[in-house]
Amino acid sequence: MLDVKNLTKSFGTFKALDDLSMHISEGTVYGLVGPNGAGKSTLIRCLTGVYRPDSGTMLMEGQRIYENPGIKSRIGYIPDDIFYFPSATMEDMRSYYRNTYPRFDNALFNRLFEAFQLPRKSPIRRFSKGMQKQAAFQLAISTRPDVLILDEPVDGLDPVMRRQVLSLILSDVAERGVSVLVSSHNLRELEDICDHVGILDHGKMLLERSLADMQGNTVKLQMVGTVPENLPVLHASASGRLNTYILRASQEQVQAAMAGVDCPYYDILPLSLEEIFIYELGGADYAVKDILM
Repeated sequence: MLDVKNLTKSFGTFKALDDLSMHISEGTVYGLVGPNGAGKSTLIRCLTGVYRPDSGTMLMEGQRIYENPGIKSRIGYIPDDIFYFPSATMEDMRSYYRNTYPRFDNALFNRLFEAFQLPRKSPIRRFSKGMQKQAAFQLAISTRPDVLILDEPVDGLDPVMRRQVLSLILSDVAERGVSVLVSSHNLRELEDICDHVGILDHGKMLLERSLADMQGNTVKLQMVGTVPENLPVLHASASGRLNTYILRASQEQVQAAMAGVDCPYYDILPLSLEEIFIYELGGADYAVKDILM
């Protein structure tokens, strides 16, 4: 559905994206994660046709995205900082979107008022931050996009509305095969909805694979003793006699390696997406630093 190859984008001497490649398949939810300044927002603005890349290719179903109104009309985008016309109401924005997006679904827009319960004729600028985010979802989903790109999509929403919004997204994926790219710092939430994950760092794609593969090939081993030499260690720590190792290996590989080890105690634990993110980015190098002495 979306193919990015060797994408580079610089601002002056700063290289925001550096020879980046990625692929988002049809009908999948792709989680884009990375530290602040990794290039996530720049990548999203390239994918939505806001920025022109310096080099590389960026295609949707084999067609370029930049300066291609037909392709861009099939992309729904909800930025972190939402903009509305100063005095616009939901009805005003409906008219604007209906004239901009050929596939705008008027009936769906009306049905979504039941889910979000937003005022139809009050200026959106008077809405709370959470209500403005709900308005953005109502408008974006009503365009019936083939690709939905979300930057911090549920930031500012209460827990009930977060579940409502995520349910709507997953329903669109299941029913229409929509491809979704979600950039978020809430890795626990991404873990619940994503099929694939890309970890971005310093403008490069550090790691890109299915969430199942990622979690199946990185485990935590807690043991009394020293880890076998044939297991690749990402990070090691100790608390008393108990050693903890983050290993780039499957649970089966670790069990096989431990079978020949004389060890009084060991336990193999799965890692959360947040833990994988931390250790793939350097483990202790990204640990919280105690700077207050």
